[in-house]
Parts: sequence; C-alpha cells; structure tokens
Amino acid sequence: MSASARTSVLISGASIAGPALAHWLGRYGFDVTVVELAPALRGGGQNVDFRGRTHLTVLERMGVLEDLRALDTGGSPITFVDQEGRRLLHLPADFAGGELEIPRGELAQVLHRHSAPRAEYVFGDTVETLEETPSGVRVSFRHGAAREFDLVIGADGLHSTVRRLAFGPEQRYVRHLGYYAATWQLPDAEVGLTGEGGRPGEGGVALNVPGRLMSVGADPRDPGRAGAFCLFASPELRYDRHDIRRQKELVRAAFAGLGWRVPQLLRSLADAPELYFDSISRADVPTWSTGRIALLGDAACGATIGGMGTGTAVVAAYVLAGELALARGDHRAAFARYEGLLRGYAQGCQKGGDRTGPFLAPRTRAGLRLRNGLLNRRWVLDRMLALGKRVSSVELPDYEALLAARVSAAG
Repeated sequence: MSASARTSVLISGASIAGPALAHWLGRYGFDVTVVELAPALRGGGQNVDFRGRTHLTVLERMGVLEDLRALDTGGSPITFVDQEGRRLLHLPADFAGGELEIPRGELAQVLHRHSAPRAEYVFGDTVETLEETPSGVRVSFRHGAAREFDLVIGADGLHSTVRRLAFGPEQRYVRHLGYYAATWQLPDAEVGLTGEGGRPGEGGVALNVPGRLMSVGADPRDPGRAGAFCLFASPELRYDRHDIRRQKELVRAAFAGLGWRVPQLLRSLADAPELYFDSISRADVPTWSTGRIALLGDAACGATIGGMGTGTAVVAAYVLAGELALARGDHRAAFARYEGLLRGYAQGCQKGGDRTGPFLAPRTRAGLRLRNGLLNRRWVLDRMLALGKRVSSVELPDYEALLAARVSAAG
C-alpha cells in the first residue's frame, strides 16, 4: 500500500472505464489524475446494462450497486412498426436488457461521484504526446503544462488517443462492422408517442426498412423527454468526429424520405445539444500494454453496441487496479496478469457486437421478414431469451482481502 501511494497514474478518459479505474486506484492509495477532452461529464447516450454474477460482484465491491439500483430503468421493451405505424413485432424488456439497466450518463455521474474525492479530474484537455523515460512517462497536453507520471492508462474509448500515440494508428486495431449509430434527446411533445406503444414505461417504438432503423422512447422518469436512436448500414465514412453539424447531416441524409415519425425526429436534431454518433466497430489490440502504458475498456477490446462493453470496462478497471496494487511497483507483472485474466473474457463478450447491426437493421426486405416472423413465434423468442441469459463470467480475485492479508502478515 505504501508503494501504491508513491505511484502516480494518468488516466485518459472520463466516461465509464476511467472513473471506475480512478475509484479503485484511489482506494488503494495511488495518486490519480483523470484527463477528459469534453468540458464536463457527458450526459445522454443509450441505456447500458449489467448482467450476470461477474458484473454484479464488481459493482457490489465498488459500493455503487445500491446507487445504481435506484436508477434502474426496469428495462426497455421495443415495438417495431411499419411506415404507417402498424405493429410488426414486440420484444420484451428482458430481450436486450440485463439485470440492471441504467442511462449511460447517470452511470457516469455515479462513478465520478465515487471516485472524485480521491482523484484529480481535468476537463477540457487531452493528451498530445507521450514519451517514456527511465522513471516514467512524460506527457504533454493540449492546454495544460507537461507532467511526468509513473504510469499512463488509455481509457479513452474506441478512438483512443493513448492507443494511437503509444501503439500506432487506429486502422491497425479498429474494424468497421458495416453500420453507424446515433442517439440524442428531445422533448416528447415533438413526436407524440402516446398511442403507439411508447407511453412512459412502455419502452420504445422503432421503424425498420432494409438497412435502417429509427426508434424513439419516452423517458420513464420524465414523460416530457424522449430519446431517439437510429442505426444505418453504410461503408466506412470520412468525417470529423468532433463536428456535430456534419454528423447531424449524415443522419438526415441516411433517413431522408421515410415516413412514420421520422421527419419529426430528424427536425428535432437541429435543437439537440448533444449527439452521440459513431460507427459500429470493434477494437482488437494484440497486447494491451507497452512499457508503462496500458489500455482499458473499449480502447483495448471495444465493441460499439451489443458487446457488453460497459460491464467489461467496469470489470477490467477492477482487475487492473487490483493487480497494480498487488504488484509492489512491478507494473509489467501487473499488466501481464491483468491481460492474462481478462482477454478471453473480454473477447467472449465482444462477439455480441458483431451481430448488433444485422439484427437491428437487416439489409434486405427478406431479412426483415425473416427476423420478424421468427421472433413473433413464442418458442423462438423464449429460446433467444434463454440464450441471452448465458453471459460470460470470470473468477475474480478479492483484491482487498488479499491486500489485507498481506498487511496482516507483515504486521
């Protein structure tokens, strides 16, 4: 523990993985700094879910499980309709959701609140260069003064800056899976969900045409608000990931000419202060560390949607922090044990993301009819619900117990 107190760690990224790691490292006595490009915590985003023994064990050990249960949405059923609003398929809340479903922005707030007392957060800045020295990593920032840290962790997502600087160009590691997704918030009055199976607490409504899905659902805790989500098939696009105006144009172009509530939803984009827009892709990095720099969460093994990336990130943060605390300053051994324990687990979770686009937006009319026809058969739906409950798991060390035993033996 005294060795941990002398170890300074820079974490790049304050979404989910970064604050989760900061929470644990702070508890173990590390000197933690988190840098985030956004000017503040990001709100919005899709609901995220946790499922299975591994996820819930880590949340309980973190001390955040009860906080998150208070934010549980209860799941998000979805009704698929045609362009005239006629119902084609209904999927219950437990089809896609887990044992605990939380709005992504609210999860980020909880993790930040639990980690902030033991970590320095720097918003509105980002890493510009990394230079490994004999004693640490020299880091320059876009705005702040350069600093040296003992370790640097890239928890900055699928398009990780740390990975690019320390491991090489993104195209080596990130594979486009043929679809793009977007989500934004809007007033419910703009779409009038009542009467279409989307009343508060009844989940979302979605329109499908080949290769495209547009959905909207009321906020169960704020009936005046709604959330839009869309997904469309496309070859890889070139655009500025920080240019929200261009991203809105891409969404409008992809869904132009469709009926149902699509025109209202596209108009609501103009006033949306935040937009999540990204490809459905996955990251596969052959090794998660190099020297004093390591990757965490989507930066190491991301899957944009459907790959249980949020749960994997929280589990990985727990393991990485625990191994660093046990390592007595030997970061190479800690990084190796962290990857050895989790790589197979993470890759098992990732596989779900490969199927998300083709399932939500089949590219052909025949594919849409086949999906709807099969899932309208109760026995098929029940079978898929049963398969969905079979989630990957991994045996996790109880790091706090191991560290306590070490202290006791030393005393």
